[in-house]
Amino acid sequence: MRAIDVRGLLRTVALVVASAFVAGAPLRAAPQRPAPVVEIPGLSVRGDTTSISIILLLTLLTLLPAILLSVTPFVRILVVFHFLRQALGTQTAPTNQTLVGLALFLTYFVMQPVGAAVHEQAIVPLQNGRINSWQALERGSGPLRTFMLGYTREKDLALFIELSKQPRPRRPDDLPMRVVVPAYIISELKTGFQIGAVLFLPFLVIDLVTASVTTSVGMLQLPPVVISTPLKILLFVVADGWNIVVGSLLKSFHY
Repeated sequence: MRAIDVRGLLRTVALVVASAFVAGAPLRAAPQRPAPVVEIPGLSVRGDTTSISIILLLTLLTLLPAILLSVTPFVRILVVFHFLRQALGTQTAPTNQTLVGLALFLTYFVMQPVGAAVHEQAIVPLQNGRINSWQALERGSGPLRTFMLGYTREKDLALFIELSKQPRPRRPDDLPMRVVVPAYIISELKTGFQIGAVLFLPFLVIDLVTASVTTSVGMLQLPPVVISTPLKILLFVVADGWNIVVGSLLKSFHY
């Protein structure tokens, strides 16, 4: 039998035990540098982290279309344009993109004084550090509330005050935005439908006359729309309809 190398065996055992101690010993963590903090003006509240600020910013950007529809005359303008297109009988002309773009610029035209008031009363003091983001939000809602109350019916306001089970406010400025905004939207929808119904009347007369004439002369196989649509477009162009419609819309906002 081959002799056992005792020294080699002891050396191997010592290496195994030393490796076990080294592996089980806690490693000292390397110092980590603090992550850079991105401060978003108006969204950093009480030292919140960067992730919370980004979430708030993305949420605000997602809700911007809804806010635009809720507190501006965009609803009334777009409803009137769609009624006008239906009355003319042109299903795709002007396109939806064209109508939405024109409605956006008309909304900007109407809301520019309100935006200037919000900028002066809320955004400038916030940038100068005189107020925080919540105070700026409260100040900025003042001009918007005044604008919306100017075109909101008392009946709609009374409805939402009753549903919210709140006492009747002493002043219009005491109305919360959760009452003013839905009441304003309902009032704008009704106004838009009223203007659209008035736009429909002259074109409806043309449709009725055309249908009566084609039926009386025995042109039963010819759809009346084929004749009435060019007549309606011709009448709209000769009367400079776009100028009249847009002018009437802007005058409805006290311009």
